[in-house]
Amino acid sequence: MTNKTNKIMGIILSMMIPIATFAQEAESAGQKEMKTGWTLSALPCATYSTDMGFQYGAFGDVYYYGDGNTYPDPLHKISWEVSHFTKGRTRFYLAYDSKYLIPKMRLTASGTYIMDPLYNFYGFNAPAYPFNPDWNYNKDAGISFYNMRRDLARFQVDLRGKIAEHLHWGGGVSLWHFNAGDFDPKYGYDINNTAYRDYINSGVIRSNEATGGNRIELKAGIVFDNRDIEAAPNKGIWSEAYINGSPDVFSDGYNYLQFCARWRQYISLPIHIFKAGDPVFAYHLAYQSTIAGETPFFVKQNIALLNMNTMVSEGFGSSNTIRGTYANRIIADGYAWGNFELRIKLFKFNLFGQYFYFATNSFFDAGIITKPTRVDEMARLPQMVALAKSEGYSDTAQFIKDKAMVPLFTPGIGFKLAWNQNFIVSVEVAHNLNENLGDPLWLNIGMNYSF
Repeated sequence: MTNKTNKIMGIILSMMIPIATFAQEAESAGQKEMKTGWTLSALPCATYSTDMGFQYGAFGDVYYYGDGNTYPDPLHKISWEVSHFTKGRTRFYLAYDSKYLIPKMRLTASGTYIMDPLYNFYGFNAPAYPFNPDWNYNKDAGISFYNMRRDLARFQVDLRGKIAEHLHWGGGVSLWHFNAGDFDPKYGYDINNTAYRDYINSGVIRSNEATGGNRIELKAGIVFDNRDIEAAPNKGIWSEAYINGSPDVFSDGYNYLQFCARWRQYISLPIHIFKAGDPVFAYHLAYQSTIAGETPFFVKQNIALLNMNTMVSEGFGSSNTIRGTYANRIIADGYAWGNFELRIKLFKFNLFGQYFYFATNSFFDAGIITKPTRVDEMARLPQMVALAKSEGYSDTAQFIKDKAMVPLFTPGIGFKLAWNQNFIVSVEVAHNLNENLGDPLWLNIGMNYSF
């Protein structure tokens, strides 16, 4: 072999050795990162919201990876939470999720139990129904005219299957039990002087629904989803259209069918300002309305989801729909709303071998009632008749419709700390521009982006 050939072989070998070494290291790293068997986590609950106060307790996940062939997807995932809020609410939650238990389907099942001794009830069709934050307020007890008791138990099973690339069908069944009533007299407040009791005495809330009841809901629809990252997408569309209905299997006289639609889009803006990533404009358009039948009063605040991925989905208001609005402040039979955000990753860093980034999201939420509920019943309330006359209306029902269907607007800003893309701590503040629909400064400390 000539000297020239030796030199060439030497160069080739010198190039191959580091490549081979790198490949071995990568393979070893891949083997090292592979998860097998069971993995569990437990973290303390430490959140805050204007609506519910401070939350304390614990939550976590249990993963089973088997022999590791499906990693990073687990074969089975179990999530749980036990927590309490300083304004009274206690939550118990257990959920199961798997893409492998049933071939070519994703199964999600969950059980939830929520005790709320001081549940907020502000009446129907706000901003038509009057609100005064100082009205009959007992500061020592922390309760007012707008409180009642509401306990909720829910069990549900959701299925999702593939139709085509990025297109899926979804459906499920859920069983609900609501227990409603006056709050405990131990709080030292007259339980007969509340909006809830006023509605019962006036017939706006009927006797066959006043103390709650049971519901079975069935839902089905289609989903288009091509997001690049589920937790905080940089691009893609997530859209759903579905129906949610409840037959009168409990013979309480209520059955209903709702139509729901969601459109979420994430647009990466090629503005290279921050090294952490390009800004993302994200928006969410949503619609929900009862199209047949009638919902009982204790169901009207529910925001139906095709795949329930949150413990609670109630509105219109709080962090689920129009941020900066009191939770359950607006209850009706039809809603439309939109959320618009500019998400900017300000900087990223590594700590203890983990990836983090810090981001901000300035947002603007808007919404409107599209279908008021029980207008004729509300028109018989003496305070509604007096309020309508004071504003020049001779027809109280028309006054309620006009006031109820007023657009709502809320600007705000949030800050996010993300850990390995998926675990996101969120702080958001907002201000509702409509009078008496929210606190001057609404604050929520929790998890994840709102959509």
